Amino acid sequence: MPENALMQRALEVFAHGYSFTRSFTHPYPASREGAIWVVRDAPRKRGTYRREEWIAHGVDAEEIHRVALENTQGQYGICAICAEGESDAGMRADFKALNYRLNSTEPVMVHRLRRIPRLTDPLPIERVLRAEMADRLNRTTRIRQILPEHLVPDAPLRQYVALENEQPVGWVQAIVVDSATWCSNMFVTQAARRRGIGRALMCRMLRDDRSHGSELAVLTATHTGALLYSSIGYVRIGTLLFYTPKKR
Repeated sequence: MPENALMQRALEVFAHGYSFTRSFTHPYPASREGAIWVVRDAPRKRGTYRREEWIAHGVDAEEIHRVALENTQGQYGICAICAEGESDAGMRADFKALNYRLNSTEPVMVHRLRRIPRLTDPLPIERVLRAEMADRLNRTTRIRQILPEHLVPDAPLRQYVALENEQPVGWVQAIVVDSATWCSNMFVTQAARRRGIGRALMCRMLRDDRSHGSELAVLTATHTGALLYSSIGYVRIGTLLFYTPKKR
């Protein structure tokens, strides 16, 4: 797949994967305005609209700003993607001139699912298909990670947990986007770190991605997390720069 096509596919997976998890409480669909993706709340009868995200690669800062400003429902952020090897200096200067604040940067990474390390799992790893385990995970994280309709083998969300004394100490989920997957909410508790649990969770998820017909896995990472992901075969294809308008 050509590099630009790979980037556009990764952005599509990002948009749809992110919208899926944000839709647990209220629909938060992904759509496009020209070359720019937007994920945001569907129309509400009451309540405040959550912040929407505008996502683009290869689009001028001025154009993203114009489209977002003309179409926003309220608060918004801009996810501007700079491809690996490209300079982001011009992008940074342009958004600064438009009065935006750079909040964070995250590597954008993909795995083509051809080679996945075989590891000895340090703890039992289970795909969550039981209501009791789903409830246990949701209580541990204090936020709903999985809904009852996802507790079937062909669900569009596959949730995994690492268990110590039957309690979740690590978790990750894959969101199915056609023939690709979006990795979301990978976390290992502080006391359980440095034991290879994150690597084992990710490799289990990737093997299942491949067995279910996925051809590409996509995620964004912290800069520390990127070291883990690259060690199991993910490749960095760009950097996400997240901007929000400065308050005037």
